[in-house]
Amino acid sequence: MALNKVIYPGTFDPITNGHLDIIERAASMFGEVVIAVAASPSKNTMFSLEERVELVEQVTSHLDNVSVQGFSGLMVDFAKEVKANILIRGLRTTVDFEYEFGLTSMYKKLLPSLESIFLTPSDEYAFLSSTIVREVAIHGGNVEEFVPPSVAEALKKK
Repeated sequence: MALNKVIYPGTFDPITNGHLDIIERAASMFGEVVIAVAASPSKNTMFSLEERVELVEQVTSHLDNVSVQGFSGLMVDFAKEVKANILIRGLRTTVDFEYEFGLTSMYKKLLPSLESIFLTPSDEYAFLSSTIVREVAIHGGNVEEFVPPSVAEALKKK
């Protein structure tokens, strides 16, 4: 029987209710889910890697089969390190699909044993992205319906 340890990578700056929806669904489908929080040095993140890892840990603490780790470097190297054989990616739009399809093709070349599974968000989160949440927060808007309470609080403090 194949090991079904999945990895859900992302920057999670910040983690949104859309991310959490995908994490909870993945946790119900697979034995072990590793949330891989990318350092993403090329992105100008609002939260440090440590802060993002901590926020993801807080909002996923109710899920026994979910762990959270920060990483830098290639996602496929991290997948090898944690011995994950399935990659979970969220798709909101056809633009996401085109981008993810290109990434998946590259991942297959670099790590042929890594399978990719795409999950679409629940309807109420189809429009939601970390970028939108950051923009609303920066301009003083209320983000409470888009992120878990601890994340909304962290955004207020920033």
